[in-house]
Amino acid sequence: MQEAIGEIQELKKEFWSDVKIPGEINSTNPELDKAGRVAAFIELGELMCLDALTREESCGGHFREEYQDAGEAKRNDGKFAFVSAWEYAGPGKAPILNKEPLEFENVHLSTRGYK
Repeated sequence: MQEAIGEIQELKKEFWSDVKIPGEINSTNPELDKAGRVAAFIELGELMCLDALTREESCGGHFREEYQDAGEAKRNDGKFAFVSAWEYAGPGKAPILNKEPLEFENVHLSTRGYK
């Protein structure tokens, strides 16, 4: 994940140094919208890698090889039963992790088998 984050950061630098947006200044520009979407996807990719690093478990989309038991996902509900809500802290600053606890009233947490 650290390597992926480094590669995404390099891609981000390249994007912002090489991006060219054709079109007129005083009219609607779909190319500007496309460039903004690419920039947002680059940020999202970096954030997804960072989020995956913060979860020391395997659950849903967060499967990590080092957190499995006999080939099955190994969850840690006591430590990770929350939604990650990442906050933008400004340019050049690390995002801030805000945790929103998951509350289950009608369903009980249980480990699923995938085999």
